[in-house]
Amino acid sequence: MNKQSQNKLDKDELKIIEARHHDPYCVLGRHSKNGKTFVKVYLPHAESVKIVAPAIELQRIPDTDFFSAAVPEDLPEHYLLHWVDKNGNHYENHDPYSFGPQMSDFDQHLFAEGKHWYIYQKLGAHLTCIDDVPGVLFSVWAPNAGRVSVVGEFNEWDGRCNPMRTLGGSGIWEIFIPELNAGSLYKFEIQNRYSGEILLKTDPYGQQFELRPQTAAIVFKEDNYQWQDNSWMDHRASHEWLHQPTSIYEVHLGSWQRDADNNFLSYRELAEQLVDYVKEMGFTHIELLPITEHPYDLSWGYQTTGYFAPTSRFGSPDDFRYFVDCCHNNGIGVILDWVPAHFPKDSFALARFDGSALYEHEDPRKGEHRDWGTLIYNYGRNEVKNFLLASAFFWLEEYHLDGLRVDAVASMLYLDYSREDDDWIPNMYGGNENLEAIDFLRELNTVTHEQHPGTVVMAEESTAWPQVTRPTWTGGLGFSMKWNMGWMHDILSYMSHDTIHRMHHHDQLTFGLLYAFTENFILPFSHDEVVHGKNSMLYKMPGDEWQRFANLRLLYTFMYTYPGKKLLFMGCEFAQGSEWDVTKALDWYVLDYPFHQGVQGLVKDLNKLYKKHSSLFQYDFHEQGFAWIDCHDVKQSIISYMRISDNETLLIVLNFTPVPRENYRIGVPAEGTYREIFNSDSSIYNGANLGNGPKTAQPTPWMGQPHSIELTIPPLAGIILSL
Repeated sequence: MNKQSQNKLDKDELKIIEARHHDPYCVLGRHSKNGKTFVKVYLPHAESVKIVAPAIELQRIPDTDFFSAAVPEDLPEHYLLHWVDKNGNHYENHDPYSFGPQMSDFDQHLFAEGKHWYIYQKLGAHLTCIDDVPGVLFSVWAPNAGRVSVVGEFNEWDGRCNPMRTLGGSGIWEIFIPELNAGSLYKFEIQNRYSGEILLKTDPYGQQFELRPQTAAIVFKEDNYQWQDNSWMDHRASHEWLHQPTSIYEVHLGSWQRDADNNFLSYRELAEQLVDYVKEMGFTHIELLPITEHPYDLSWGYQTTGYFAPTSRFGSPDDFRYFVDCCHNNGIGVILDWVPAHFPKDSFALARFDGSALYEHEDPRKGEHRDWGTLIYNYGRNEVKNFLLASAFFWLEEYHLDGLRVDAVASMLYLDYSREDDDWIPNMYGGNENLEAIDFLRELNTVTHEQHPGTVVMAEESTAWPQVTRPTWTGGLGFSMKWNMGWMHDILSYMSHDTIHRMHHHDQLTFGLLYAFTENFILPFSHDEVVHGKNSMLYKMPGDEWQRFANLRLLYTFMYTYPGKKLLFMGCEFAQGSEWDVTKALDWYVLDYPFHQGVQGLVKDLNKLYKKHSSLFQYDFHEQGFAWIDCHDVKQSIISYMRISDNETLLIVLNFTPVPRENYRIGVPAEGTYREIFNSDSSIYNGANLGNGPKTAQPTPWMGQPHSIELTIPPLAGIILSL
């Protein structure tokens, strides 16, 4: 454009050409001036443009890409344009700038208040019809932008073509692009209003993305899947999970199993293979390491960039819905690892989204996790809080997930988490509590439990923060359950000791019962325990091969009979020898060997036993479900206890040394004949098969009980007795 042409343009037209106009609708589309009506379009790639009906040729403003013409007053509100590009290609579409604003004031108000749980239905890209014209409505929150454009293949990724309108003080920008279809790739080109910096960002609310390393969002056709899990969903709404068995199989979908060429299995393949396996093993739930979209495989999904999209590594969003549906129709719940504690610095995603610290804090003392190289959400900003709350809602509502496991809660609660003394900012009261994060977590739990009854929200919280699983109205955080990291660390430390030294560490076996009922605990042997040089579960155990496997069988028996719900990471159930490797499938070949078969069979039977006997789950979170028989046999490293429900009592005896104990007397609560219903030393688990026949209680008081029996306690083993 030469200087003479530039002088003929007004300042608004110049801003359109220079791609820096905050309200292109005041220039483009239909307008009236001096009693005349005219249409003006800006198409940088067009050679000619006309209105189809009535047929009106638009004239190019010389030396520009503006086309304009006077039009009759009765021109249709949404007129159709026909244009030809520089390569001779023909296009027809309604003028985007003939459509008015679409997001209501009420939606904008709710979002600004942080109370719009379904904002994902408004922001992002959505196929819709406006006045019977089909297309895609794009909306994005970028309050510090001077200009935002939608770019994609449909406009040659040119930010001049489809600039968006701003919706006043809400910071939201939108545009409806007619005739655009599902499958279109898109991003947002954002110009910071202060610095002029141009950023190319993917959609924070995108519901489908390209396969990494590509990062564009994909327009997704919503409401296309026909769910078949109505009975599951109806039952879940009234399900009392507190008093029911919960045995979770934690899975990383990319490395559970792969095909012969080491490629990922699809969601639909996993719906067959993984679901069948989990059902056969007797687990009640699958917990997925984050399948929210992420750019880097080795982050395991914990550095999320797509909070509203299942990763495209394994298929489409509807493929993932099929996976969840299949789980539900096989009686298996699905829990998602969800990461509101931090997000990566990738330039295409949330970091400095509109050129400012929008989702994060500006000050790195509040806005950055230096250990992980990630950024921390600004939980005190309503729109950011709403983004996260809507993400939680999205997975529970749109994908029928049964719960969320919230990652790294401790890092959210403490302002000084993993920081030096001079590297954090106290709260308004001078303390180290992150008051804004606490309010966010309480609101998360309150709202999800109210709106999605029967779902659970679990905290990975590793400190002694009080009342994590207590109601918010009592001062708690409101989580359903909390990972019992203290028990896990104590018992793994204890089991790592050579058996001859265990008598000196007996308190590690028993200490956990002092706090076992202060929270609703899950007992986790998770992915974090089998990576980074920590060894596999099998090789945490001391001794020769026989002792290692016996120790592991004993450990799992302790876990399944101890108060609390259960979680076991994939591969641990068959005693994989190597640490977890995210780049390949589990070592399934070890199941050719009897010891590994034995551990797998033991876990399968423990799951079945756990689900069958109410004493093992009814009062997991209450002291009435547990009673010591004897916790003082330090020299022989034996503990015994009862698990109790309304209908039954089971006796558990665990021997943590390789020495069998003959004629070992334990107290029992009632007369009658006691039968051994489980023995981790059984030959079917490749044990030594030392055990007991029926035992009739003797009227000999023992260990504070009115009766007693004498048992043979197998080495490095646990037995369960029933009256």
